[in-house]
Amino acid sequence: MNFGIGITIAAIIVFFTLLAYFPIGLWVAAISSGVSVSPMRLIGMRLRGIDQAEVVKPLVQGKKAGISLGIDDLEAHFLANGNVTLVVNALISANKAGISLNFNEAAAIDLAGRNILDAVSMSVTPRVLKTPPMNAMARDGIEVKATANVTVKAKINKLVGGAGEETILARIGEGICSTIGSATSHKEILANPAKISTDILGKGLDANTAFEIISIDIADIEVGRNIGAQLHTDQAEAEKKIAQAKAEERRSMAMAKTQEMIALEQEMRARLVEAQGEVPKAIADALRSGNLGLMDYYKMKNVEADTRMREQFADSTGNGGSLEAGGKSGA
Repeated sequence: MNFGIGITIAAIIVFFTLLAYFPIGLWVAAISSGVSVSPMRLIGMRLRGIDQAEVVKPLVQGKKAGISLGIDDLEAHFLANGNVTLVVNALISANKAGISLNFNEAAAIDLAGRNILDAVSMSVTPRVLKTPPMNAMARDGIEVKATANVTVKAKINKLVGGAGEETILARIGEGICSTIGSATSHKEILANPAKISTDILGKGLDANTAFEIISIDIADIEVGRNIGAQLHTDQAEAEKKIAQAKAEERRSMAMAKTQEMIALEQEMRARLVEAQGEVPKAIADALRSGNLGLMDYYKMKNVEADTRMREQFADSTGNGGSLEAGGKSGA
């Protein structure tokens, strides 16, 4: 009797335990929607750590939208940390829009970190990307600033491994700079801004990206600085500074040479004074030694005096002649 009571109690405990792991409301909703899910499958999900609602509700959504989904695929995607609800919603949107997309492709895109629902929406409704202001210089040296609106749509088959929006904008910016830089004059760009769009679209810049460029529209274009003139001015200023530096170098060298000549002249004068100081001494020695007689000494002094007189007379004659000429001229 006690054994039977124990079995009954154990059965009751097991029943309530299974009832705790078995979502009755979710199971009833699935059955009423035509989705066949066994109670043991739901209990197994709970034991494997799967949120039952995250699998069963998307399965019901797919069933109502006419999409065939496997519960094993949904469980595997959940266990891989994928967003099951987002993937199923993307499949429903793609099916309604006539876009070819299967569960494996959508799951791979979701696990790659991209928003698959947003990608499907971009395939249906293109998105407009705006480039930052791009500055470039035409061949005439004038800067041109341009901003473009790029209309793109997602390429589902390139979402895994394809470059993103940043790459598209970078390539468009490069194309804008290239087109402006190759223009002969900035007026050519101002007169025909569509030339930028035509050149960029012809280069196929959306290759290996997750987007397809539909159109490029120049939103704003304006003239900037005269960079060419500024560069010429800077170059002239640099050349002027170089010339000034060279002139200063030559002046310093000339001053140094002048100082050297002055020092040499002063040295020569000092030597002359020193030599002149030795003359009286030499004459005295010559007189004492008998090499020079007294009369010879007087004759030498007379010759010196006569020489100085002639030099003074020559100077006075030159000045006097000038004065005489000046006096006649004045008369």
